[in-house]
Amino acid sequence: MASDTPAQHPRRHPQRRTQRRKTVFVVVAGMLSLAVMIGLRLANPPFVEAVRELTFDYYQRLWPREYVPMPVRIVDIDDAALAEYGQWPWPRTRIAALVNRLSELGAASISFDMVFSEPDRTSPGRFAETLDYGATLDASRMKALLSRLPDNDTVLADALVDKPVILGFATLADRSGGMPLAKAGIAYGGTDPKSILAPFPSALISLPELQMTAAGTGGISLSRADTGGVVRRIPMLFSSGSQLYASLSAESLRIAQGASGLLVRSTGASGEADTGKPAITAMRVGAFTIPTTAAGELWVHYSPDRRERYISVRDVFDPAKTPEARTAVEGNIVFVGTSAVGLFDIRATPLGELVPGVSVHAQAVEQIISGDFLSRPDWSEGLEILITLALGLMVIVTLLLTGPVPSALIGGVLAISGVAIAIATFRQNALLIDPIYPSLSSLVVYGAATLQQYIVSEREKRFVRRAFGQYLAPELLSQLESQPDAMRLGGDMRPLSIMFMDVRGFTPISEMLSPQDLVQFLNTLLSPLSDAIQHEAGTIDKYIGDSIMAFWNAPLETPDHAARACRAALRMREIVKELNAADAFGFKAGGKPIQSVQIGVGLNSGPACVGNMGSNRRFNYSVVGDAVNVAARIESSCKPVGSDLLVSQETARAAPGFAFLEAGEIPLKGKSAPVVLYALLGAEDVARSPAFLALRARHEKLVAAWRRKDVTAAHGALDACRAAAPPDLIAFYERFGERLATMEESLRTA
Repeated sequence: MASDTPAQHPRRHPQRRTQRRKTVFVVVAGMLSLAVMIGLRLANPPFVEAVRELTFDYYQRLWPREYVPMPVRIVDIDDAALAEYGQWPWPRTRIAALVNRLSELGAASISFDMVFSEPDRTSPGRFAETLDYGATLDASRMKALLSRLPDNDTVLADALVDKPVILGFATLADRSGGMPLAKAGIAYGGTDPKSILAPFPSALISLPELQMTAAGTGGISLSRADTGGVVRRIPMLFSSGSQLYASLSAESLRIAQGASGLLVRSTGASGEADTGKPAITAMRVGAFTIPTTAAGELWVHYSPDRRERYISVRDVFDPAKTPEARTAVEGNIVFVGTSAVGLFDIRATPLGELVPGVSVHAQAVEQIISGDFLSRPDWSEGLEILITLALGLMVIVTLLLTGPVPSALIGGVLAISGVAIAIATFRQNALLIDPIYPSLSSLVVYGAATLQQYIVSEREKRFVRRAFGQYLAPELLSQLESQPDAMRLGGDMRPLSIMFMDVRGFTPISEMLSPQDLVQFLNTLLSPLSDAIQHEAGTIDKYIGDSIMAFWNAPLETPDHAARACRAALRMREIVKELNAADAFGFKAGGKPIQSVQIGVGLNSGPACVGNMGSNRRFNYSVVGDAVNVAARIESSCKPVGSDLLVSQETARAAPGFAFLEAGEIPLKGKSAPVVLYALLGAEDVARSPAFLALRARHEKLVAAWRRKDVTAAHGALDACRAAAPPDLIAFYERFGERLATMEESLRTA
């Protein structure tokens, strides 16, 4: 004999199926939320990037680059210099004097974090044009004298000759400017950087005569506005679309080393992996290799702003401070910029400091010389996505295995561990790895999966309520919820109205349908019929295949229980007609031999015992008694009588306002004497209609003749009834005629 294994009887394990369903819903919710978070990370909208950049800011804020003196100095046009030499802009002769002085002090390179884009208005010739000499002076002679003096811009241009000076240019978003003069030769290995970098339309540039004599030209524009206006990266390379230019910091390194050009490496170069997306990987300036982002930017590794970096222009010119000035300038890369607040060149750094813009360029060169770089490799984003995926999957698995609270603890430990590892990699290797987004993603996945788990649990509870609601009236469910003691065993006697409903010809229907279609058929039919019963406050006792057993007046008292049972039966008849008309069962569409469905309903009213019946561990709220048996037999008599709705005499008396026609005394199986039954035609409105009143008068004559055994009178009354009867009563009167023929035959042979 085959063993009784779970595999052979899967329906014996509903709890396992329920648990599997829970698992599927939780996994689907978790995986969908995880997919959304990964998709969001791939799309990288501004708020996601902002969270990541703020995380990197805190890395630097907690562990900034240690300041170590480097051959880099800032010659500062500070408030003291402005007080000494007057408001900005200074005459170009003062700038020329500064160039000469810095060159004399031995600067390796002199980079101006500014643009000399307009002619000096204080030049003698321009100044002469603005003077009003009056009538007493020879204006022409004075103008001629001033015009013979050297032009300030020419003085500066001459000062730049053969000196290591780099002039800045600032990119513009429109075509209102010009194009800078390229000084550095830029070679590349791999993909052409011009196809990678976004070209600038034009730039704010220094006067052409100044550019011609300067040793170098470098971009001073910083990266696009980052989160909070913080400068985190600076471009090392610019493109006009047809020409490449170095940044001010890269150009200062080139000039200081005496190099003629720069080398840019990008994807596709020897030794560089081709990721499928063109990217710049590094730039070489003389002896220094600078790692860059894909867009050719350098992550600036900041140290706190220090006065040691700066020397005031006033001190550079002060003969008394020549030794200090020479120490600060000689052999060093010098940046000329301003820290004066009124000149508005102040920038925010990840350290939370406000520093002069020139300090950003100087700090970039410091870290290039020291080799102390921040690293954000191309694979870091892929790693973060993999971490996000791994954490999300771990959260889902632990949630399923351990439950919400333990999985929250485990997820918290994993998230903290990820943060700790990311911090350790930053401190040891200056790697910028974001642990926050993966942690937030795991929290979102946990929330979505936990919420789904809760929803599934609540849905199952509602399902249980709905499932019981198919058998019990809503009032009973509410009563059982508020009074759990009502579920104890026992019952009480009370008057009830009991209904039995059965599908006529169910065996042929079941033979023409597959098991799955048969289940669908029963669900389609029994669901609305059950609703009709419960709408009239009925309690469904049980489903028996294609049959329904229901009762009224329990558990809550319903004084008009017989009338409610009759209304439910009439509504059930209408529902079946509607289902047939709409071909809800698909019989007509499927070309089935049976085109419609018919039901039979039997109602009886009488005393019965109702309550919880069964064992202490398993019981049902049900009803037993002779009244129940009679109701079942009445339903079985529907076909012989020719009526789909039959009620007992007790039910008809308890619902006097309905339209009934007596079917006569019908023998019931198990009963010693025949029982008077009535065909239920309609509710109160039908009972008051003239057509029914006329039919009932003729029908009463038929029943009276039947009881008198007056065959001739009965035949006449039957013909009169048939003439007045609606189509629904054709079968009813045909059966009456058959019974009349049987009576006539028995009288003839008696």
